[in-house]
Amino acid sequence: MLGSTGLIAAIAVLTMLSVGSIAYVILAGRIRDENQIENRLAGLQAKSMAVAAAGRTSDATKRRKTIQETLEEMERNQKARQKRTDSPPLMLRLQQAGLNWTRRTFVVISIVAALVIGVIAFFAGLPLYAVAAATIGAGLGLPRWIVGRLRKRRFKLFMAEFPNAVDVIVRGIKSGLPVGDCLRIIATEAKEPVRSEFRLIVDEQQGLGLPLAEAVARLPERVPVTEANFFAIVIAIQQRAGGNLSEALGNLSRVLRERAKMSGKIQAMSMEAKASAWIIGVLPVGVMAVTFVSSPKYIMLLFTEPLGNVILGCSAVWMLIGILVMRKMIDFKI
Repeated sequence: MLGSTGLIAAIAVLTMLSVGSIAYVILAGRIRDENQIENRLAGLQAKSMAVAAAGRTSDATKRRKTIQETLEEMERNQKARQKRTDSPPLMLRLQQAGLNWTRRTFVVISIVAALVIGVIAFFAGLPLYAVAAATIGAGLGLPRWIVGRLRKRRFKLFMAEFPNAVDVIVRGIKSGLPVGDCLRIIATEAKEPVRSEFRLIVDEQQGLGLPLAEAVARLPERVPVTEANFFAIVIAIQQRAGGNLSEALGNLSRVLRERAKMSGKIQAMSMEAKASAWIIGVLPVGVMAVTFVSSPKYIMLLFTEPLGNVILGCSAVWMLIGILVMRKMIDFKI
């Protein structure tokens, strides 16, 4: 009885060991296959990640190289443009001042100004050499001074309105509008002189078929200020290297507003020096006026005697030099 029971137990144990061995062999093969598949998948994933990383690195390197080449090209163009803007031709100065004068109109106005000032100086009883000096000075200097004042005034108006125009482009791009539509909105809705300058950009794109970057690159030539140059650089880099234009222009708008705030702070801090310069510059003229009222015979010797005329001329020259030096000292730029 026990022998048959032991035999049955031995057979059961051997059967279990056989089944377990067969199951182990089958499961071990499957586990090994699964491990191989997982290793292959991990290898393929690593290779794909390496290829993607290499692609991103290559794209970043290409974009960085494109940006660098664009900046170098714009730097060369800026140097060439700077030579032209340091002493721009007459017609460009008239255009920058917002005047529609021709060269002939400017010459006629210069002649008229010279004749008017010469007649006033002649009937004021000044010597002939003083009349000639006033006539030549008025003909050569007065119209150019007026054009220069109008030019600076137009640049200030442009810089005051330009950040708002950049914000319009940023909001338009974020809302899904193309850049061309944003430029057309500025060309019709913005204040002068930003409206006319952007109208020229739109006309050059539509009429002449110029690319956006090239049309915008002409803006710093018509308005030679730093803000317009920044805008042209951002547009050129975005057109060549790609990127988020709304983000770039948003950063530009923030920089322009910070520059405006800094300029206001500098003007506020320099008001004391400017007031002192005004007092120093006006004081001699005020003393002369008071002396003319209190003792006219004493001061009239400067106008009636030749030596007095020489003294007046030398004093005027020295006063002009002093005013120009003080103006240079208090002219803070950022």
